[in-house]
Amino acid sequence: MKPNDADLRELDGYVQTQDEVELQAALWVSRGKDGMDEASASRLQAWLAADPAHVEAYRAMEESSQRVSALPEHAIESIRTGLNRRGPPAAMAGAGTARRSRPSLSARLVPRLGWAWPWAATAVATVVLMAGWAGLEHWRSEPVFTGDYVTARGQRLDVELPDGSMLQLDTATRVQVHLYRHRRDAKLLDGQAMFAVSADPTRPFDVAAGAARVTVVGTRFSVRYTHDGLDAGKAIVAVESGQVRVTGVPRQEERKTAAGDRVELHAGQSVTANEAGRLEAIVDLPVQAVGAWRADRVTFGDTPLALALAEFERYADTGLVVRDPAVADLRLGGSFDLRQAGAFAQALPRLLPVRLERRGGTTEIVGLR
Repeated sequence: MKPNDADLRELDGYVQTQDEVELQAALWVSRGKDGMDEASASRLQAWLAADPAHVEAYRAMEESSQRVSALPEHAIESIRTGLNRRGPPAAMAGAGTARRSRPSLSARLVPRLGWAWPWAATAVATVVLMAGWAGLEHWRSEPVFTGDYVTARGQRLDVELPDGSMLQLDTATRVQVHLYRHRRDAKLLDGQAMFAVSADPTRPFDVAAGAARVTVVGTRFSVRYTHDGLDAGKAIVAVESGQVRVTGVPRQEERKTAAGDRVELHAGQSVTANEAGRLEAIVDLPVQAVGAWRADRVTFGDTPLALALAEFERYADTGLVVRDPAVADLRLGGSFDLRQAGAFAQALPRLLPVRLERRGGTTEIVGLR
């Protein structure tokens, strides 16, 4: 079938918006799907050999073509509908760049490459679909909201996200949030935070913290990850309500030989991921103990005195020091008020074989002799 003038003008208009190398690469990929004779295969090889950019473009179009082929029919129809409404996506249309003047399609592509008109029209339609896929991928990869939240020593912060989720940041904490059209991501860089995630089955909420990944749809849970002090380098997840999935992420060098551990946590359960991404045994705890820092409480269990003291120091200067390594390693337990470091210090001689000595502007915790 011979094209009419209107057909050629429509195709010429599309070609004028495209990068020539990308367009020819897409046409070659489309041609290859129907098989090539020896002459066409020779022309393809000559085109590939002419410029390394041709090889790169051809491989990229092959990958796009494979992705398009894997799409369900309703997704392909959705892309086609969008293209009919909006025209070729800017991702391939070169929006904002100068366009080169080119010969018409009938004079340049069809006769020179020896392609019959019906096939050429089909090929260009395939190129448009590939462009739609590229545009869709770019659209889906762009966040609709980003936030970077930081608290200083002694500060706390409550944040409401656009999706209705709530974050509570403890002292000395940093959380980054990226909300996408099909997922929600947060990263706890340091500190601890409480997450109250609004339910949205179409957009899971993932939290990355150290070597742990937490995935939820809608629930309340806390995550702790600090670089120093108590539980340094570990990621601790505790659930107040609902259910979460925690996955350990092995170190880069271990990923080829070890898959990440994975557990499901329910209300009143906690799990710790060590620095290597290994998950420890699930621990049961009262739900009121989840995110106890919100009530200014901290609970120690067989905790070295130095680490207990470091936890208090996250909130304010305690004026307490420990210089003797043997004293620093003494273990203690109990529940304490994080805002009452003085009361904590006064309780130490009753809990451990130590005494307090005032020296200059600090109070040293020393062992009994």
